[in-house]
Amino acid sequence: MDLDDILVILLAGGAGERLAPLTQERAKPAVYFGGPYRIIDFTLSNCINSGLRRIFIATQYKSLSLNRHIRMGWSVVSEELGEFIEILPPQKRVGEHWYLGTADAVYQNLYSIQDEAPSHIIVLSGDHVYKMDYSKMLRFHVERNADATLAGIEVPRSEASRFGIVSVDEDGRVIGFQEKPTDPARVPGAPGVALASMGIYIFRTDVLVRALEEDAVRPDSQHDFGRNIIPSLIQKAPVFCYRFYDENKKAAKYWRDIGTLDAYYEASMDLCQVNPEFNLYDPEWPLRTYQPQAPPAKFVFAEERRRCGQALDSIISGGCIISGSRVSGSILCPNVRVHSFCDIEQSILMPGVRVGRHARIRRAIVDRDVLIPRGALIGFDPAEDRRRHTVTENGVVVVTALDDPLVGPITQEALRAEADADRSGPAPAA
Repeated sequence: MDLDDILVILLAGGAGERLAPLTQERAKPAVYFGGPYRIIDFTLSNCINSGLRRIFIATQYKSLSLNRHIRMGWSVVSEELGEFIEILPPQKRVGEHWYLGTADAVYQNLYSIQDEAPSHIIVLSGDHVYKMDYSKMLRFHVERNADATLAGIEVPRSEASRFGIVSVDEDGRVIGFQEKPTDPARVPGAPGVALASMGIYIFRTDVLVRALEEDAVRPDSQHDFGRNIIPSLIQKAPVFCYRFYDENKKAAKYWRDIGTLDAYYEASMDLCQVNPEFNLYDPEWPLRTYQPQAPPAKFVFAEERRRCGQALDSIISGGCIISGSRVSGSILCPNVRVHSFCDIEQSILMPGVRVGRHARIRRAIVDRDVLIPRGALIGFDPAEDRRRHTVTENGVVVVTALDDPLVGPITQEALRAEADADRSGPAPAA
């Protein structure tokens, strides 16, 4: 099949309420993950690695940083060859409302879609982390002469109540769909396993257009692919389920909907392991992103009476400087500065964070451009942490500039004061 005839619709308008406060100022797909990356980068990398280069990105919620990231980091296609990665904000072409659901987001953009005249449409979500070659799924779809195909991943039946579950027959044809069932359908030949929908769909264009137009006039519809579009097609069209083939090349298949702060934290901490579940370092499956023009990471002050800056079992991005402090089991996004005599353990520091001298941070997520004051203790006193910050069910502290008057945005005066203090040498704790 000619991949130039395929159009991708990437849904990236999610508010990500369960990731608040990280989504106070940005959409969920724009949240940082793994150092320099944003969550949307993994789906976009899958598209490019699959040979798909005609991509619409439907945005809605607090999309400024996401739009800027796409503009600055994803100009990797050739418009002269008919390729594009283009933002589609809500345009109210069909009514006065914003996107009402995943299916409505595509329906409202039918004008732009039909103008491209694709033979097939691939609908993806911009807030999942995984590696997948969509061209393999497309080949499966065409070989079975399907009107629609959805991707499914095997999950234990004991965990299936968290997902939309697909029922299939022996040939892989979809015969039912259950939304978060208490008694999920079994996979033929594997009674302890269920098939969870991954939110990845391929449609013949004419089939999808007709289904969306029918759904749009139903007053009782949630205008959602899993709840409405797929169930409506099952009885009248050949719909198949493609078993997820993982390009991550690990024993267990990796697909994460990082929907909560604790899930985000655990998936991030896994990346620091010697043999993480998700491999960022596979040259055969490059992961692209916008890389700021930052100098190399630096570790300084190997002096008597002051330990050298060091990082153990950690991911340190470009532009970071660790001055006479210790970082362990942590992720530092680009341009983080850790001043002297600090201890950072099992934490995530977003871009531009500055940590003042003698601060100690443990099991925390620090949002971008936050200044941690001298001598701060974060992650050591649960009662104090809950008074000043957001704390997750598993005890992870989330620090933003809006939470605490002592933790605030960075000023030039604060930066100069800490830099001068580091250059002056050792000093007692504040």
